[in-house]
Amino acid sequence: MSLCACSIAIDTPSIPLRLPTFGSPLRMSNESKHKKQMIVGGTLATAFGAMIGVVVFTFAYADGASYLSDNPDACINCHVMQPHYDSWSRSSHASVATCNDCHAPPEGFVAKYQSKALNGFNHSWAFTTGSFPDEIMITKSNRRITEAACRSCHESITATVDSAHAGAEAISCIRCHSNVAHGP
Repeated sequence: MSLCACSIAIDTPSIPLRLPTFGSPLRMSNESKHKKQMIVGGTLATAFGAMIGVVVFTFAYADGASYLSDNPDACINCHVMQPHYDSWSRSSHASVATCNDCHAPPEGFVAKYQSKALNGFNHSWAFTTGSFPDEIMITKSNRRITEAACRSCHESITATVDSAHAGAEAISCIRCHSNVAHGP
């Protein structure tokens, strides 16, 4: 029984108040836990499904399967490659080398497709975000691959040139012959 300010007696039932103490967790019912797990699981499954859908759609839209081949026509799926393809098709290399012969590592299947996947991702990212330069520039990694291809195919010539410049810094084939495979 308690008194209010006007001295009227009010009967209030005694309700025990139990607050969680430090270290005693509030307990969820099994039904609440299951509901929460279903919501989280459904959200993750939806997000994963959407991501897979975007990847599959993009791969199909961009004719991604063509990049798994050695066909130079795959390179012109991107419009910015058309001038490079055109110049290659008029060059002396068109009859003896494909794009992959010069621009993919020769160390085998895994290295080749790892390089192609990385280049594909970088190209896709650049085109999607609009962050590619007007004139395409070769990366350091791709420059090393292309330089190695020149040296491999033209070993007798490069060995002669290298021996004439023994002790000096290695001479780059691409520095002087950048227009050979992609001539004017």
